[in-house]
Amino acid sequence: MENIKRVLSYVRRGVDDYNMIEDGDRIAVGVSAGKDSLTLLCAMADLRRFYPKKFDLCAITVDMGFEDADFSPIKSLCDELGVEYHIVPTQISKVIFDVRKEKNPCSLCAKMRRGALYGYAKDIGFNKVALGHHFDDVVETFMLNLFYEGRLGCFQPVTYLSNTGVTLIRPMLYMPEKDVRYFASKADLPVVKSPCPADGNTEREEMKKLLASLERENKGLRYRIFGAIQRGEIDGFREIGKMQGIKNYTDD
Repeated sequence: MENIKRVLSYVRRGVDDYNMIEDGDRIAVGVSAGKDSLTLLCAMADLRRFYPKKFDLCAITVDMGFEDADFSPIKSLCDELGVEYHIVPTQISKVIFDVRKEKNPCSLCAKMRRGALYGYAKDIGFNKVALGHHFDDVVETFMLNLFYEGRLGCFQPVTYLSNTGVTLIRPMLYMPEKDVRYFASKADLPVVKSPCPADGNTEREEMKKLLASLERENKGLRYRIFGAIQRGEIDGFREIGKMQGIKNYTDD
């Protein structure tokens, strides 16, 4: 697949730095039909061919229950990549928007979707779940926690979920969103626009706009924040801070 080498360089670095993959792992990629998860799926399928630690791979989509959802393009991509594909039917959208009528649905929705994803992965014998969070997600999550919760924190690159026995990994944590967007466009991935009513009207979207605005006057701001997360050994980033030292990132 064209342009996969740059994606793989980011993913391989993240996987190696955090020992995300061990021999015999069975890894399920959570696929939402967005650009991030589809890019991760392609990278993991390619990585499987040459990575020294052998692993099995599948893709899982949690069907939120929105009407007219069509996952056939994802199935076609999985067939092309040689990856088995599973769809988990749920009624999450109805619970969130019709029953509970949540004004701020994102947190509960994410919790329910991931619960369904992790549970299904465990049921079919997969011990790890890979999510498509990228470099910009790291920075935005840190800033969201700071602005809205008054705490220093971020998601971890590797997280063991004791309630399911599944380990969560985020292989794209070094990959900037602009590179994800570029790859998805050039590879003509079957990206589907989210049918969620809250899409584009969330605190994360507001933070994305704020950071873009700040960076126009402070070039490289996101890279400095990422470096600060490493230097501060925030959550699961402490290991890489010790192993690699701090890098001077520049926005290329």
